[in-house]
Amino acid sequence: MILPCHDPSAWGPSLDAAVDAVARGAVIVLPTDTVYGVGADAFQPDAVAAVLAAKGRGRQMPPPVLIPDVRTVDGLARDVPQSARTLMEACWPGALTVIVHAQPSLAWDLGDTGGTVALRVPDHPAARALLSRTGPLAVTSANRTGEPAATTAADAETQLGEAVAVYLDAGDSPLGVASTIVDATGETLRIVRDGGVTRERIEELVGAEALTPGDDG
Repeated sequence: MILPCHDPSAWGPSLDAAVDAVARGAVIVLPTDTVYGVGADAFQPDAVAAVLAAKGRGRQMPPPVLIPDVRTVDGLARDVPQSARTLMEACWPGALTVIVHAQPSLAWDLGDTGGTVALRVPDHPAARALLSRTGPLAVTSANRTGEPAATTAADAETQLGEAVAVYLDAGDSPLGVASTIVDATGETLRIVRDGGVTRERIEELVGAEALTPGDDG
C-alpha cells in the first residue's frame, strides 16, 4: 500500500498507518534524505529478519538503525569517541552513518553485528516525524541486494512488492545517493563507504589525524 507523505499538514493518516505497521512487526518503506529505506522496529527480531529477507540479504550484513535525534545515541551506544560525537553533532540530521559499540544490554538482534551498531539521523521531516513516534528503526536501502537503491516509493515497490506492508511516498529522494559510513570503533575513524558527506568535510571537522588514511569504501 503506497500512501502519500508529501505535505506535513496532510501526512497524519499515512504516518498513523506506518506506525501501526511497525508496532505489529511489519516492514515499511520510508523516505529519507539519501535514498528510500526499508525498515522495521529495531527491537523486534522477527521484523528485522523480515527486512533482511525482503532485501535478499543474510545476517552477515545487519541493517543500520535510524534514530530521531542525537540524544538517542547514548541509550544505544557505549564508548563513543569524541571525534564521532563531533561528526554526529555537525552532520546530523544528514547523510552520515556512524558505526559505534552497541550497549550490551539492548534486547535486539540486528544480525551478526560483532557488538556494534550503525546509527544515523536522517535529514527528512517525514522520516524524523515517524521515528519520533516509533523509536529506533532498523533501516537499509529499499532495494533487492545487487539492484540500484530506490529513489522513489514506486521504485521500492517494484523491487520489494508485497514484502512491505506500507510504502510512504514523499516524492524523489532529495540527495539520491547513500550515506557516508564511518567506523568509530577503532583507534581512529575509518571511512568504509563514500556517500553524501565527503572525506574533506570529515577532515575539516575532526582533523586528518583522526582518520585512517586512504581506505575509503
